[in-house]
This record gives sequence, C-alpha cells and structure tokens, in this order.
Amino acid sequence: MTDTLAAPLARTQVAPRHLTGPQNLDAPLIARLLERAAGFEGGGGDPDRLQRRLLATIFYEPSTRTRLSFEAAMLRLGGQVISAESAGTTSSAAKGESLEDAIRVVGAYSDAIVLRHPEVGAAQRAARVAQVPVISAGDGPGQHPTQALLDLYTIKKELGRLDHLRIGLAGDLRNGRTAHSLAGLLSRFTGNELVLIAPPGLRMGKDVLHSLGPQLRVRETTDLAEAAPTLDVLYQTRIQAERFESAVEYERYRGVYVVGPELMRRLPEHAILMHPLPRAGEIDPQVDADPRAAYFRQVRNGLWVRMAVLEWAMAG
Repeated sequence: MTDTLAAPLARTQVAPRHLTGPQNLDAPLIARLLERAAGFEGGGGDPDRLQRRLLATIFYEPSTRTRLSFEAAMLRLGGQVISAESAGTTSSAAKGESLEDAIRVVGAYSDAIVLRHPEVGAAQRAARVAQVPVISAGDGPGQHPTQALLDLYTIKKELGRLDHLRIGLAGDLRNGRTAHSLAGLLSRFTGNELVLIAPPGLRMGKDVLHSLGPQLRVRETTDLAEAAPTLDVLYQTRIQAERFESAVEYERYRGVYVVGPELMRRLPEHAILMHPLPRAGEIDPQVDADPRAAYFRQVRNGLWVRMAVLEWAMAG
C-alpha cells in the first residue's frame, strides 16, 4: 500500500475525540465550535481541511437533515463519505451483529463515525470500543448533541447572546432528544431560565432535569399560550409517534400544542420560533412567513456547525 493511500487511515495513540452527548461539551469548547462555524459561514476555512479523510455515517433510524448535513459538511471540507442508511435492516445488524462489532469493523476503514441509533446510550457504547471519533446523530429518546450546538448557534445569531434568556421548550419533552441536549447546553451559560411546556404524560424526565445543575432555572407548565408572552425563544417539538407503545396513546397527545397566527401574536416581537424538524402539524405553515420563524434558518446553520464538529473531531 502506498503512503498516499495509507495516510488517511493512520492511527495515533491520542484518544479519539468523541461527541456522544452534552457531557462532552463545556462552555469553552462550545464557544470554540460556534466561532469556527461562524468562520465557515463567512467563507473562511480550508476547503481541503479533511482531504483524504473518510467519514462513515451509520443510521439505524431515519434521517434527512442530520445525515445529509453531515455528509455535505464532510464534502465541503474536502473529505469523502461512506453511508449505511437503514442500517438496522440493510447492514449485518440484520444478521445479528452487535453494535460494538459493527463499530469496530467500520472504524477499521474510516476516520470517524457518525451514528444514529434507537437505543439510549448507543453512542457511548460505540465510543467505548471505537478507535476513531464517534459523533452521535441521536440515540433514541436520549441525546442529540450536534442539533443542540446548531440550536445555540441559531440563538446567538438571532438574539446576540446565550445568557440571560428565557427559553420555552414545548411538546414531547419526555422523548425529545433535541430538547434534552439543548437544555444541557443552556445550563453552561449564566442567567438562563427554561420554561418546560408539556402535558403531564410528556414532561421531561427527572434524570434529565437532575443532570442540568443549579445554574439553570426551570419552570414547568402545561399552558403554552400563557407562557408565550414571556419568552425570548419558543422551541417547539414534534410529538414523536415512533416512541409511543400504541397509536391510541399517540392520538391522545397529537395536536396538543399547535403554533399558529394567534399564538404568534402572543410571542414578543424580539423572540424567535425554533423547531428541530421535521414538523408534523405542530406549526401551521401560515407561520413560515413570519420573520420570527427561524426553523429553516436553523437547517442551514447545521451545515456550518457540523463542519466545525468534524474538523474538531478529525483534525484537532
């Protein structure tokens, strides 16, 4: 094998830089990644930064935005991508291969792995055996750290700061991994208050709440209309049909919170409306034209943030 071909797969003794959840992100690293993302958005950075590097994306659950934005980010950095979409049915997992074995195999011929899996803690399991960086693209109803990073990037771009904010998280907070990770990262900054807006059966789990620490103030309510006028950010989430044991249970919650023109009239003029997407009826399309609707801007921001994450994980 020539040196040219061997270079991308060279292994060092330095421990891989994994990103499996908020626990991997302190305030200085968040600031560094967001600053780098802003540089990429502004046209800065080396387009060949990850040349001759290979990213493997392994998705055991469906994805559009996350998978494509990671792959686009890698290509924009000069790297290449191999992908296993629907890995639970089209990969050797269908033959009984364990996640740990799959990670060992894929890590043998790639330089980093982006993993989405339906089981909470799967990314951490993968990181324990991987010889290359593992980046979580979501683990069931657990965590989604890069979504939270792009959410922070969006908030900072739109509002100019990440502290002394009142952020409302609305919808399925029991199963919403994006809400879990965003809450975790917001706890790194001073003076923030979370307003958790959910029906009793979909409240954020005590384990997540206990992980946030004392710096973040938390208030729970079921009344979205009452909370809206007090918010700087309304982060609406989807009621996740795939997480319910029965269609009957899902139907009990579907449509519990819908943001339409009337609700937007209650939201302050300076505030923004965010959503991790896809949406499933919880934001009326009439709202899309409102300048406070930031969810499609969020999508674009994900590209720059994931470029920053890949560069940090793979090139230091």
